[in-house]
Amino acid sequence: MRFAILQCDDVLEELQPRFGNYPEMIGGMFDDCGEIVTTDNFDCRRGIYPEDLNAYDCYITTGSRASVYDQEPWIQDLVEFVRLLDRQRKKLIGICFGHQIIAVAKGCSVGKSDKGWGIGVSVNRVVARPSWMSDPRDTLQIIVSHQDQVMTLSQNAQVIAGSDFCPFFIVQWNSHFLSIQGHPEWERDYSRALIDARRRIIPTERAAEGLDSLSRTPDNRIFTRWILDFINSSESE
Repeated sequence: MRFAILQCDDVLEELQPRFGNYPEMIGGMFDDCGEIVTTDNFDCRRGIYPEDLNAYDCYITTGSRASVYDQEPWIQDLVEFVRLLDRQRKKLIGICFGHQIIAVAKGCSVGKSDKGWGIGVSVNRVVARPSWMSDPRDTLQIIVSHQDQVMTLSQNAQVIAGSDFCPFFIVQWNSHFLSIQGHPEWERDYSRALIDARRRIIPTERAAEGLDSLSRTPDNRIFTRWILDFINSSESE
């Protein structure tokens, strides 16, 4: 399969020698699942997008330190590109910032949560089991790092998993858009390093809670398999 990565940020420069950048992390996510994929990277911040929408089996957006409601031209351009993918019924997987971009593109609201930072490993209840899902579970544990959340959903959007902290954690928006607030491409060592690097902006108690949660094992392979199920299943069309 051939995927287009829509890059919306970079890993902190001081962490890249150890962990790589977002495109490498996403490629590694599929490698760990035993799936051979080809990825091409497109930097949305520079206005770079695929010329041929039919050249890819799926599009994947990365996370970002930006907020979707920031008045940045590149963010507005990305929203319009997502709307184009929607009209063309192209498969799109939204990760974190990308999850929120899909919400905005669908006319939904995104805002800063009054619950504060979500960091570490988040435990979510799986509340829907679509027919394309080959390995349904009762809960899903995924690493998170966010303050913004999707606040409202569009008509017919289906919540796949959520928690009291983040009710709309995984959403299937239609036959071709699937998104998650968490980071299935992150490993625990990276999350730990990122929390340490952000101690000036994350409250001490919340940072400690996040670090303690990293004793749990993220279900990255399970969710990656769900992504592949969603892309491959004709039942999601």
